[in-house]
Amino acid sequence: MTDYHSIDALKEVSSLSAWAAEPQRDLVILAEGNASINLGQSMLIKGSGASMGSGGIAEFVEVDRVRLAELVNGGTATDDEVAAELLAARLWGERRPSVETLLHVVCQALDGVVAVLHTHPTPVNALLCSTAANLLVSGSYFPDQIVTLGTNPMLVPYTDPGLPLAQLVNAMLAEHIGATGSAPKVIYLQNHGMFALGSGVAEAIQVTQMAVKTAQVILGATSVGGVVPLSPDHALRIDSRPDELLRRSELRQR
Repeated sequence: MTDYHSIDALKEVSSLSAWAAEPQRDLVILAEGNASINLGQSMLIKGSGASMGSGGIAEFVEVDRVRLAELVNGGTATDDEVAAELLAARLWGERRPSVETLLHVVCQALDGVVAVLHTHPTPVNALLCSTAANLLVSGSYFPDQIVTLGTNPMLVPYTDPGLPLAQLVNAMLAEHIGATGSAPKVIYLQNHGMFALGSGVAEAIQVTQMAVKTAQVILGATSVGGVVPLSPDHALRIDSRPDELLRRSELRQR
């Protein structure tokens, strides 16, 4: 943590974490959620048990992404073995890396992903904890949703957090990318929360905001008769229009 790139990244991830913890956003409370920044071979991430709103850089740790990727790809391990490997992969910081670090490692391995924000927004979790969770991934409902989230979000069934969840998401991502041609911008975890994947902090925030709005739209639409998604042709048109592609590019640079 001596080069200026790492110091700047530490400030960025601390700022992202503090943003998510602001009470009016209703994204996390207490020690919920996590945020990470890709440093290449390593990654900065909030430590276990730390509040996202603490705002202190001491709440973060740097971990070896390559070593932890080997753990994800290495088969089964006990809880104690996982905990020991997480500590062994710590390169900087005093806190213990949480088991959610492994899922951040999986997300950070995707091309172009720099910032990952994991939150538990109430509207999103209202759907994820219901029989209507599939509505989050079964269609596109309005143009700005497509501009920000794309057309291929991913829903993961509830799985024990830690290594089993990281391994399941890793396998599902490979299948999902093979089927759709691109990685999702948002990963929904049933009965748990969501992961926003961004090319930087700005996009991670935008994805989170739009996922929350999408959940609110779905909840509102179902309360007055049911949702009506755009047709696949209309969704594809929005996803490929030159003006919308330009707007998407400009948003990511903010």
